Amino acid sequence: MVRSVLFVCLGNICRSPTAEGVFGAMAARAGLDLRVDSAGLGSWHLGDPPYGPAIRAAAARGYDLSGQRARQVRSDDFDRFDLILGMDADNIAGLEHVRPPGNATPVRLFLDYAPETGVSEVPDPYYTGDFEKALDLVEAAARGLIKTLLS
Repeated sequence: MVRSVLFVCLGNICRSPTAEGVFGAMAARAGLDLRVDSAGLGSWHLGDPPYGPAIRAAAARGYDLSGQRARQVRSDDFDRFDLILGMDADNIAGLEHVRPPGNATPVRLFLDYAPETGVSEVPDPYYTGDFEKALDLVEAAARGLIKTLLS
């Protein structure tokens, strides 16, 4: 049974904090009592809030990311979380690189929960500038994950 979910992207300032905020809000509305967090593979933004345009785009849809602060994935995250979800294949490879030997925590692409989107990765809006598309994909995957957890 999944009781905790960690969302991971490269720097923990756009995609993963968006996923944390969106999924956390949707899970609460669905009555799921889960621990939800996010982290980045890199250390460039440690302690920083999410990127301003990500905060504003999420707020326009009713999600509050303002209290989050970037942190880096740690090896003990694999013991602390029941499910770890990366935003793209590079994130998955990075997670596998830091996975402790013998750990079996599931690591998957977040968009595995939204096959209807026709894409497997959430493009990084820090580079694309398309925060709306990232939010659309994150919302779709959050709905799919919730449906899976409730079934």
